[in-house]
Amino acid sequence: MPEEVTPLPENGRCRVVIEGVTPEIDCGRYPAKRVVEEKLTVQADIFADGHDQVAALLLYRYQGEHQWHKVLMRPLGNDRWEADFTPSELGYYRFTIEGRIDHFLTWKKDLVKKYDSGQFLQIDLLIGAELIEAAAARAGADAERLLPFAGRLRDAPDDSSALAVAGEPELEQLMAIHYDPALVSRYGRELRVSVDRQQALFSAWYELFPRSVSPSEGGHGTFRDCEQLLPEIARMGFDVVYFPPIHPIGLTHRKGKNNSTRAEPGDPGSPWAIGAPEGGHKEIHPDLGTLDDFAHFIAAAAGYGLEVAMDIAFQASPDHPYVRHQPEWFRWRPDGTVQYAENPPKKYEDIIPFDFESAQWPEMWRELCDVFRFWIGQGVRIFRVDNPHTKAFGFWEWAIAEIKGDHPEVIFLAEAFTRPKVMYRLAKLGFSQSYTYFSWRNTPAEMEQYIQELTRGEVREFFRPNFWPNTPDILPEFLQYGGRPAFIIRFILAATLSASYGIYGPPFELFVNRAVPGKEEYLDSEKYEIRPWDWDDPRQMRQLIAAVNRLRRDNPALQNTWNVTFCQSDNDHILAYLKATEDRSNLLLVVVSFDPFHPQAGRIRLPLEALGLVPGHPFLVHDLLSGDNSIWHGDWNRVELSPADMPARILKLQPRLRREQDFDYFM
Repeated sequence: MPEEVTPLPENGRCRVVIEGVTPEIDCGRYPAKRVVEEKLTVQADIFADGHDQVAALLLYRYQGEHQWHKVLMRPLGNDRWEADFTPSELGYYRFTIEGRIDHFLTWKKDLVKKYDSGQFLQIDLLIGAELIEAAAARAGADAERLLPFAGRLRDAPDDSSALAVAGEPELEQLMAIHYDPALVSRYGRELRVSVDRQQALFSAWYELFPRSVSPSEGGHGTFRDCEQLLPEIARMGFDVVYFPPIHPIGLTHRKGKNNSTRAEPGDPGSPWAIGAPEGGHKEIHPDLGTLDDFAHFIAAAAGYGLEVAMDIAFQASPDHPYVRHQPEWFRWRPDGTVQYAENPPKKYEDIIPFDFESAQWPEMWRELCDVFRFWIGQGVRIFRVDNPHTKAFGFWEWAIAEIKGDHPEVIFLAEAFTRPKVMYRLAKLGFSQSYTYFSWRNTPAEMEQYIQELTRGEVREFFRPNFWPNTPDILPEFLQYGGRPAFIIRFILAATLSASYGIYGPPFELFVNRAVPGKEEYLDSEKYEIRPWDWDDPRQMRQLIAAVNRLRRDNPALQNTWNVTFCQSDNDHILAYLKATEDRSNLLLVVVSFDPFHPQAGRIRLPLEALGLVPGHPFLVHDLLSGDNSIWHGDWNRVELSPADMPARILKLQPRLRREQDFDYFM
């Protein structure tokens, strides 16, 4: 047999190696994520054989562009390089890296060494002149600027004069531009970054059931009734009003109160049991109003600076038109009955899952994607997707790409409380935000470890958390037993650790904590009955919510999830963390007690020098919740927290004080 012949490389003259590129998600299979005006920092290991100087460029271009924008990369040491760019448009950007031997810089570096050691430079000056002349031949109009440098090197009266020519900044800039493209190594992949609007990173969500807001006792709320709540929701500082499903609800196997398998007359059923004779996923429950009423609500919300998020749950009640007209989209059992949703031992007879292994999957995929398109046509731009982890991954990748191709402003929130790898996969597939395990991290050590997982390493590049202290499905044990302080603790943590957070509104504001015994589920859950809430109840925490949301808008440090730095505390019940802008102009310290029952105090250690605070110098600390001011000294400072008063503090640190500022501040 003939011996196999190893082919020559395409260009063996290219000597630079590029590897270890970040961010690169699954070998470039998935894009990184950013929002408009959020910087993307790219790093790579870039090196070559021998001792020649290396130069590297970050290349990027927006979708549809043909020309690359180029950014000079800077060495970080140990062959690691870095550069960044800031996307300014929604959609996708591509980026890659080029590296080359910089023969001019190598020549100049060696020239200086030879000069310092007293060596003969004449030949080296001729070599430099030839390098410049070769660049001039590639430089077009810039040749007239380059060629005089070559002549000055050849005619230099002495070595010191030649050295001065070699060191002129203009020459170095021109040589960096007009290098030999035949000697450039390019990274083997073009990577992508998906760019969303700002609300994908920074937002505050308020969830309510519209059917529970009727002004009449026992009535069914409408979209028009919900409009009366918009001023208060806006006053509290929320950005998004989120409704559970608003579609017709099935009658067959309708659930009764407290998830009873038998509904009594008048029980409204679960909004997630979608579909009835009145219609399915593209229709509205008739008791809520009409499509025109929904459009009116969206417009009214926009007038208060609020967006409407809609729940999309791809499942059907037995009464859904899909079950009648597209039975092949569902799984049928040997006895001729349809397969209900199950999570043994739990059964959900009021819900039928779609069969994503159906032979008619293309038609089903297109129809489900059209559900999004329909509601986009009604003015919805934010979707909370129910249980996406129980639907095919391939469907989400295709559907989200389809929607965002036409509507890059659309935001998708994945409600997937499942295994971490599954949650991360959904984020890679295109979901803009994700629910998290925040609700079940109940000690400072657990919370710190989890935040580090989300904000350090590759996960940070594609997974955007949205923290929810409670949901209609989840009443965490911490809230069940901790009373009012527990709600405040979890609220402060959610609103300051993550740039996006949400609350299941009325029950949270009113400290509702009655659970089904032994479970993390609300007793008398609003999922199964209409629950009118007293919006004038004096016990509610709306003033605190409004104050914290105002702080989030006034302090850019709270508008980023990735900028958290944890501080050492000598009390294991206290979590302390810093949130700062990149330039340290906005510097906050958040201190939270995880004990809702007892006062806690402890000393917090600040990394003074890293914060721009001068060791030994006093600095002003302003409590943004209470309005109190104090002067701290040194890196260790004491904080006291009381559950009866306020179990958390949000402190603004003022690095540099002048005496006249101190006087004015305390007046």
